[in-house]
Amino acid sequence: MIDRPNFELLKIIVMENIVSRLLVRDWTVITRELHDKGFVIVPDLLNQVECDELVAAYGADNRYRKTIVMERYRFGLGEYKYFQYPLPELITTIREKVYALIAPVANQWMEELNMERRFPASHAAMRELCQQHGQVEPTVLILKYNTGGFNTLHQDLYGEIYFPMQIVLLLDQDYAGGEFVITEQIPRAQSKVNVLKPKRGDMIIFTTNFRAAKGSKGYYRVHMKHGVSPLHKGHRHSLGIIFHDGLS
Repeated sequence: MIDRPNFELLKIIVMENIVSRLLVRDWTVITRELHDKGFVIVPDLLNQVECDELVAAYGADNRYRKTIVMERYRFGLGEYKYFQYPLPELITTIREKVYALIAPVANQWMEELNMERRFPASHAAMRELCQQHGQVEPTVLILKYNTGGFNTLHQDLYGEIYFPMQIVLLLDQDYAGGEFVITEQIPRAQSKVNVLKPKRGDMIIFTTNFRAAKGSKGYYRVHMKHGVSPLHKGHRHSLGIIFHDGLS
């Protein structure tokens, strides 16, 4: 007789694996690059099975609270869906653990720019802060592009309270084009463009709005936006994890 699998135990093992993959990375190096550049790629966070499961679940009706067709709002060409609470445990684990690891960088930026805002150490406390300002809707989303699809440059703010960093995880591999693009508006200069080509399973941590940069007279703000360049062929899915909630 074959025992039925213990699904609760399997979920615990998966979550522990994700945590282990995060904690074995050199976060001193990661957070230094994030501070200095406003973005960093953490390779191979998700395995192929996890990516495939997230892509396959895109068509599920019971996970999402809203679907956005980008073309309708002139956001680009593609589609994305916002998850509803409770989030899948895999996503919750990544959201909570990564937040705790990068919150010190966010507070360092606030201090360097002489801004009063400070962010709590835990994601649970960050969600409470959002709730106090009427921001209760989850902003985690999964995005889908077909050939020709793209996403215009933008910032994901969603309300008065926003965490200055977010993450995206690439879920596909067999496509061309569709690069992740980050622009920097340097004061009194032309914009700088960063073009990133992460692989399936890679995580990009990047700034939501601005970063602190050091100049000859101290630190100043560099405003940043992100988007996706046109997809030349194939299909591209990505998971966007934003740490602040949005207005209802």
